[in-house]
Amino acid sequence: MTHDKSIFTQTVHAAQDFKSPAGQPIVPPICPAVTYTYENMADLSAALHEGCGYSYIRYGNPTAASLEAALARLEGAEDAVAYSSGMAALHAVFLEQYLTAERPLLAARNLYGATTALLARMYPDEATNRVHFVDITDHQAVQEAIHRLRPRAVFLETISNPQLNIPDIPAIAAWAHAAEALVIVDSTFATPYLLQPLTLGADLVIHSATQYLGGHGDVMCGIVATRKELSQPLRLQLRYYGANPGPLDSWLVLRGMRTLALRMREQCANAEQVAHWLSGHPRISRVLYPGLPDHPQHALAQRLFRRGHFGAMVTFELRDADESMVFGFMEALHLIRPGTSLGDVYSLLLYPAQSSHHYIGREERLQQGITDGLVRLSVGIEAAEDIIADLQQALGNL
Repeated sequence: MTHDKSIFTQTVHAAQDFKSPAGQPIVPPICPAVTYTYENMADLSAALHEGCGYSYIRYGNPTAASLEAALARLEGAEDAVAYSSGMAALHAVFLEQYLTAERPLLAARNLYGATTALLARMYPDEATNRVHFVDITDHQAVQEAIHRLRPRAVFLETISNPQLNIPDIPAIAAWAHAAEALVIVDSTFATPYLLQPLTLGADLVIHSATQYLGGHGDVMCGIVATRKELSQPLRLQLRYYGANPGPLDSWLVLRGMRTLALRMREQCANAEQVAHWLSGHPRISRVLYPGLPDHPQHALAQRLFRRGHFGAMVTFELRDADESMVFGFMEALHLIRPGTSLGDVYSLLLYPAQSSHHYIGREERLQQGITDGLVRLSVGIEAAEDIIADLQQALGNL
């Protein structure tokens, strides 16, 4: 009788597959070698052309391979491909779709600003019509767009950045697959702790491992989990584009992943407390958090996410605030630090209009609901009462 291991056990043991001829290391080693040599040319040729070993770091690295195997296990994937950053992973996946006007990309309208900017840079000529956007939470609009466009792929985020919208992945996957379209999911905010998009119908799952997977603000990395028929073209592409992660970066993400479940459990609990406290504060006009009953996809989050967990990101709006007021609020914080990342053990506050969504322009930001008073809080593992106390004193100074 088999026993399905808990996510807490899986994250600790996922990477313990490194094989050594002289004893088994508990921790996968860092292998910094750029090139490998063999006793005979037949073995070198097999390593180069058949994947039977390592030959050159751009073609593969043992530490990166351990990371890929670990993430594939956590996502329930056949394979995974690691990159030097989350944006490199996104670029690789978009590039591999070979988008045309006849088979374009259908993307969620509310995305991380840099992702929107990347798509605009990759496909700048609007006349080509290779990228279309849709409100991914509007089921009728999504179905109509898929039927009309017959896209090559549908791209969405499990929890959108920074509005924290949640798409119905199983339903969207069913509609997309009926039109012979792939479903690509950026699951950075959710991590495998909250849900596994591949089990819900997605075809490719992308993570910026810089954030929750690494979890300590000391590494940049990206990774794509998928089935082998889709990973092999990505791996071949990686040989020539060279966006590989370094061995130390791969090792740091592996180390961070061992505590992913513990960190996410605490961060989700903290975020829920913070969100409820903010929702009752007079200086806050709205709070966006999937764990609040008034969130438009609260019921969907309850159905899709790990029971009782709603993520560790909280977005809120300062009442009647402009840029100078937001700056004053952020500068008054002591524990929570301004920062352009998320998912770390410490709490970070970001001003999307200034940073993550600065690229898309104010008019488009406002259309997406990203006002001048909107801020995004990545809740860390500090004591919830200390995070709340810091918010309280900073809001009191406004």
